[in-house]
Amino acid sequence: MTEQKNSPENTHDLYAVRLEKLENLCKEGRNPFASNCLQTHTSKEAADLYEADIPDEEQPKVAVAGRIVVFRVMGKASFIKIQDRDGQIQAYVTRDELAEGEYNTYFKKLDVGDIIGVEGRLFKTKTGEITVRAQSYILVTKSLRPLPEKWSGLTDDDKIYRQRYLDLIVNKDSRKRFKQRAKIIQEMRTFLWDRDFTEVETPMLQSVAGGAAARPFITHSNALDCDFYMRIALELYLKRMLVAGEDRVFEIGRVFRNEGLSRRHNPEFTMLELYQAYTDFRGMMELTQSLIQHVAQAVIGSLEIARPEGKVIHLGGEWREAKYKDLILECTGDEKWFDYSREEKLQKARALGIEVDGELEDYEITNNVFEKLIEPTLIEPTFVTYIPKELCPLAKITQEDDSTIDVFELCINGQEIAPAYSEQNDPIIQREMFEAQVGEEQHDMDGDFLNALEHGMPPAGGMGLGIDRLIILLTGAESIRDTILFPSLKPIKKER
Repeated sequence: MTEQKNSPENTHDLYAVRLEKLENLCKEGRNPFASNCLQTHTSKEAADLYEADIPDEEQPKVAVAGRIVVFRVMGKASFIKIQDRDGQIQAYVTRDELAEGEYNTYFKKLDVGDIIGVEGRLFKTKTGEITVRAQSYILVTKSLRPLPEKWSGLTDDDKIYRQRYLDLIVNKDSRKRFKQRAKIIQEMRTFLWDRDFTEVETPMLQSVAGGAAARPFITHSNALDCDFYMRIALELYLKRMLVAGEDRVFEIGRVFRNEGLSRRHNPEFTMLELYQAYTDFRGMMELTQSLIQHVAQAVIGSLEIARPEGKVIHLGGEWREAKYKDLILECTGDEKWFDYSREEKLQKARALGIEVDGELEDYEITNNVFEKLIEPTLIEPTFVTYIPKELCPLAKITQEDDSTIDVFELCINGQEIAPAYSEQNDPIIQREMFEAQVGEEQHDMDGDFLNALEHGMPPAGGMGLGIDRLIILLTGAESIRDTILFPSLKPIKKER
């Protein structure tokens, strides 16, 4: 059987042909959308049952089910490949094994994309492929639209993201990546549970959008007649749990920021945030490194991560630590950088080839240098420490240098993966930091969080890890959209 090429001009015709097949099946009393079918094994489970040392007639019987992805007709017999959640298995279907007339009248009229169940005994073909010799089959679901062309797959980026269900059917790498994503999150939980952390859930709808400097999505509650924000971070409610006496807490959850889209940014993304009492940002260094190494070893099977461009990132051994200020001085080649005025820094940043908004604050100009010239060069794991205090109002100020805070930003593969702090637990200083921020940000101060701090929060370290970015690193994905099943896209306008 030769499937027609699925070019745009004939897709409508293929749909019409399949719709006619559906109508004929219904007229003949056959159910093209069965309620269920027997499935005793997945493709992998079935293949694993085959025993090389016993004759074909003694091989196990199996019942497999899945989507037809290959259909080859050879006169009185056909080879098909069925795809399920574990992969593919071949089935051999002959005219003589099925009920009289079934093969020519119905089976040969199946299409690639149809979902079927097949029962039979295992055997191995002359080419060495483990196969199900079909004794019976059932059409479970009739597919009305053709799959993308077998050899080219789904290659248009927009269609890949809009029709992810098709991408997962035809692109093996995509299926593997999303299996790995699930395993990565599972291993994160296992690691943290083993360290006696408690997993909690905090509100996605919040009356104050706090915990990060980001523009929130705003929605309205009809029942309460007030606006809420989709959370931009998990931080402030998790710190309330420290006040409550839960010394080790974490949450894996969705975060929403009403900002731009890029290779590294999606308005809806997944974060791990955790907080541990009686430690600090250096305790978080050990935890973060151990967590990432555990996940890489458990899921990828190696601490040597190969990138598509040919680089290898080494996650083993000791990770580099570098002070933010030292990196700035090294990059600019100017030991007086931090002594310059805002205007001087603006001129010097532009001389370095950076497009800098003239309205930026002094520290923001410096951070532009870091983000555009330094961060992309940090390929091997690097803890960037002691960042300017203006960049985060929720961390403790460094005792030896009151212009910085006890923070690290872990950068790997040229992007920030995880920041961590020695958490600010002095309610007086925290209020002052918040008040300095209000007016610059788009949301108000969280008074209830300050009230919670006034009841006493133990010293703690906290860390946030961008799960989507970690998946980019570990799986070799090119973009954050390749790690999110259904990324944010502008809707297609319907023609009137």
